[in-house]
Amino acid sequence: MRWAMMVAYGGIGVVHLVATDRFLPIMPDWVPHPWLVVVITGLCEIAGAVALTVPRLQRFAGILFALYAVCVFPANLKHALDHVSVPPIPDSWWYHGPRLALQPIIVWWALFAAHVIDWPFGKPPRRTG
Repeated sequence: MRWAMMVAYGGIGVVHLVATDRFLPIMPDWVPHPWLVVVITGLCEIAGAVALTVPRLQRFAGILFALYAVCVFPANLKHALDHVSVPPIPDSWWYHGPRLALQPIIVWWALFAAHVIDWPFGKPPRRTG
């Protein structure tokens, strides 16, 4: 799961850097310096993907990716609710509905892949008494 996360975040990080302008329409109006924020998020995604390869940094990267997934949720909401067209992503609730619903799973994935949590696959608690 960690390798899949590295590929996903590393790839989207590169897309943030090479197609920065494509992300600007979904940035909420209250975000200052949106172009710079998109570039910084791309760099953070790439750095986090690299950090997942370093055992000493994996836990930290997982926590930051989970926080990142929470922080980008407003952009995902704007994308869906304002019907912002960002080809090739479809402007359809067939895309937006699952994408929004999966956000908590993406947070979990980051924490699980970096061994921050082991739920629901960890050892069951010991019974006493």
